[in-house]
Amino acid sequence: MIERYTRPEMARIWDDENKFRKMLQIEILACEAFARLGLIPRQAVKAIKEKADIDVRRIREIEERTHHDVFAFIKNVSEYIGEEAKYLHFGLTSSDILDTALSAMMCEAMDILIRGAEGVMSALKEKAVKHKMTPMIGRTHGVHAEPTTFGLKMALYYKEMERGLDRLKRGRETIAYGKMSGSVGTFANVDPFVEEYVCGKLGLRPAGISTQILQRDRHSHYLNMIALTGATLEKIAFEIRGLQRTEVNEVQEFFAEGQTGSSSMPHKKNPIISERIIGLARVLRGNAVAGMENVALWHERDISHSSAERIIIPDSTILLDYMLDRAEALISRLVVNKKRMTENIDATNGLIYSQRVLLELVKKGAARMEAYDIVQGLALEACRGGGESFEGLLLNSGEVKGYMTGEEIKKCFDPEYHLRHVDRIFKKIGL
Repeated sequence: MIERYTRPEMARIWDDENKFRKMLQIEILACEAFARLGLIPRQAVKAIKEKADIDVRRIREIEERTHHDVFAFIKNVSEYIGEEAKYLHFGLTSSDILDTALSAMMCEAMDILIRGAEGVMSALKEKAVKHKMTPMIGRTHGVHAEPTTFGLKMALYYKEMERGLDRLKRGRETIAYGKMSGSVGTFANVDPFVEEYVCGKLGLRPAGISTQILQRDRHSHYLNMIALTGATLEKIAFEIRGLQRTEVNEVQEFFAEGQTGSSSMPHKKNPIISERIIGLARVLRGNAVAGMENVALWHERDISHSSAERIIIPDSTILLDYMLDRAEALISRLVVNKKRMTENIDATNGLIYSQRVLLELVKKGAARMEAYDIVQGLALEACRGGGESFEGLLLNSGEVKGYMTGEEIKKCFDPEYHLRHVDRIFKKIGL
């Protein structure tokens, strides 16, 4: 069964009906501004506001002939208004309407993404606090290293998502600009007051300077902030997928009653949400690259960016919204196998405590390289599986006993030693 997109609020932002309604709002606001300047009769503005409407189907019908979406939009609105329609689009160019509307929609979309990121952070915080002292093995290069806690792992992701939230907010700030400066950005046929008025009413800021369009470094920054947030979700999903492997089995995605893991193997429980998030993060990065390609345009404007943006901006916001929704559910319902985590800590029969032994030997007077050679030799012997544990080899080593007592050696194998600063770390990051 293919999962359906469960949060239509984002999709509605990019619906043609909403887009043209936003464009109509901007046209009316521009008329209001011109009326304040005395260039349009106030009675005409009143009539425009009362009569103006759109019909998406009719706009598409006109566009089929004209091959120009804004012209088709203006013509359709004019059909509703009548005589006063001559004041529509007064002194403006298409991108005055399109770019300003796009900025407003991108801000609305980012507001949803910000709430989604906060939801993921909340789920991570809950898991971090709950498992603050749940011990597990830390891995470097995929190989057992030293003990850590599952709570620390979740706390790390919480802080990275916090940075992601800040990036999303900065992405919104960067795109929250409009322009109403005319065909090449000189305000030749439109007073700068119109731009100030329209942008103010929409909650946007007037661009300090523009050409026919808003400059696309803004849109590229926005898409890159989305892609970076997706990369963090991918990082979390990668870890969950890795920890769900059968031979690791430390966490599992929630598996609902009646869910099927494989059409051929009834025993399978697969990390499908994690893998879905990982795949979609790749799409976000591709869209971000296309956004960067849109920055350089010919002279005051061409339309090579436009066709790509009609795909990559709605798709990126919708995809990240979906990913945030799935990530929050994934983390909230994650099954944590504490027993298996403990078993995996013990899987190497104490080899993971080699650094503690090394440092204790140095404290007792051994030269560091001498101590390293002693400990590595005994660790590798234990790895070869001769039957004796690493701890046993240490206890029977004359070289080691020349520096440490048996009790001091045994003390090195206490996992709590590695967790003694966990509270301090949590306090440092505000958890």
